[in-house]
Amino acid sequence: MGTAWMSEDEFEAAVDAALDRIPRRIAEHMDNVAVFIEDRYAPRAHEDPDTVLLGLYEGTPLTERGEWYAAGSLPDRITVFRESILEACSSREEVIEEILVTVVHELAHHFGVADDRLHELGWG
Repeated sequence: MGTAWMSEDEFEAAVDAALDRIPRRIAEHMDNVAVFIEDRYAPRAHEDPDTVLLGLYEGTPLTERGEWYAAGSLPDRITVFRESILEACSSREEVIEEILVTVVHELAHHFGVADDRLHELGWG
C-alpha cells in the first residue's frame, strides 16, 4: 500500500460521484441522512488509539425507526475519512473505488445491513 494523492475538491467530487451511482430506487428510500468528509477518524476513549476507519455510520437505521422517530430527529451521519482512504490506496483509481465501497458500506448500515452481511457480499 502506498499513499495516493487527490485534492480535497477532487475527493469531494469522487464522493458525490459515488452517491450518484446509488440506484434511484434505493436512493429514494434514504431518509434524513447526511454525508460528510473529514480528514481522519478520532478514536474514542474506549477504542484502540490506533483505530483507523475509512468511513463511519452514526444514526438510527431505517429498520429500527419506530413511532418515536419523527420530524425534528437529527439526521443520520455518514462520514468518509479522506486521509485514511488516501493512505490505504496507491493510485487515483484505487481511491475512487475505495470511496465507492466506503459509501455503499455506510449507506447499507443506514438501511440496516450489518457488517457481517456486507463482508459476505464483498462490500466489507
